[in-house]
Amino acid sequence: MTGGKRPTAIQLHSRSKRLELEYEGGERYQLSCEYLRVYSPSAEVLGHGHGQEVLQTGKMHVGISAINPVGHYAVQLVFDDGHDTGLFSWRYLYELCTEYASRWQDYLDRLEAAGASRDPDVQVLRLDG
Repeated sequence: MTGGKRPTAIQLHSRSKRLELEYEGGERYQLSCEYLRVYSPSAEVLGHGHGQEVLQTGKMHVGISAINPVGHYAVQLVFDDGHDTGLFSWRYLYELCTEYASRWQDYLDRLEAAGASRDPDVQVLRLDG
């Protein structure tokens, strides 16, 4: 994935665990580190093909420890849980910004359907039927 709208500035807010992206024309987005971690474009998250995605659970408190540029097309986000294999292209980052509401709701729905939690200290036991 090359191309895409390139941010003019990227700022990591470590305390609030948010990544701020600024684009030409004043567009500005803040994405949580958790959101970026659960939508990492890595094989660990996406699997090796459509339908093989791996639901990421317990990532509520994850942060980013480093942002590394990759050529002129992407950044590598290094998460403090050790995950560092996804390259976030400019196109994908912009999609994550503009599709935040629907993607986040989809993630929450998938967690609920799996009986899983965002909180690593919570185990969910479903006793349906």
